[in-house]
Amino acid sequence: MAGAIYPDLEGSVVLVTGGGSGIGAGIVRQFCRQKARVGFVDIAQAPSRALAAEMAASGATACFEPCDLTDVAALQGAVARLRAALGPIRVLVNNAANDDRHATETVTSAYWDDRMAVNLKHQFFAAQAVLPDMQAAGGGAIVNLGSVSWMLGMGGMPVYTAAKSAVLGLTRALARDFGPYNVRVNAVAPGWIMTERQVEKWLTPEGEATLMKEQCLKRKLVPDDVARVVVFLASDEASACTNQHYVVDGGWA
Repeated sequence: MAGAIYPDLEGSVVLVTGGGSGIGAGIVRQFCRQKARVGFVDIAQAPSRALAAEMAASGATACFEPCDLTDVAALQGAVARLRAALGPIRVLVNNAANDDRHATETVTSAYWDDRMAVNLKHQFFAAQAVLPDMQAAGGGAIVNLGSVSWMLGMGGMPVYTAAKSAVLGLTRALARDFGPYNVRVNAVAPGWIMTERQVEKWLTPEGEATLMKEQCLKRKLVPDDVARVVVFLASDEASACTNQHYVVDGGWA
């Protein structure tokens, strides 16, 4: 794993949602590489505990709190426990999401509410929960993970794409509201990142061939491609970057 080192991140407390696997795990590893103090939440306990053990074995600080992010009270409790364990939170990465496919005809009101809770609602409440820490510290950084799916007009998952397009609106609103506290808020939109989940559930030879035809860069993207951008946006090197939407998709969209 290579990439830049940002000295200002050393010792900073970072919270990553959905940090147990996929892009989230890549983000946790990259912040640990910066010698940050990382806390992460996830509903999947086995991979999350394995990642925390892996980071501990490498000498890094990575604390895992199990949490169902659709339960706002549980999220607030997890944030409080990580704050008690690690200190005031200076960086928040809202990564958690679920891109299960679904047909418009099958969507119920309950499914809609659940998918919005999984993919959007928790981003607001996580930001709300960490804002007092950032206000007290005189600044901080929040990075919200979106998706290029809505930019491409992808079908087969309308509730997901609706939620992910709303991430940009949320980001811009929070950037405006949090700016007076020197808290920067940006969004990152990954393209098709080859996580284990994507490879197991969605990647086919036909799909890969189409991607390589449409993507400007003729290689598959991996979680670290996104994680490096997230870490940069959290660092002082990006101190003038806020209210923006950064696309990491190899030129697909």
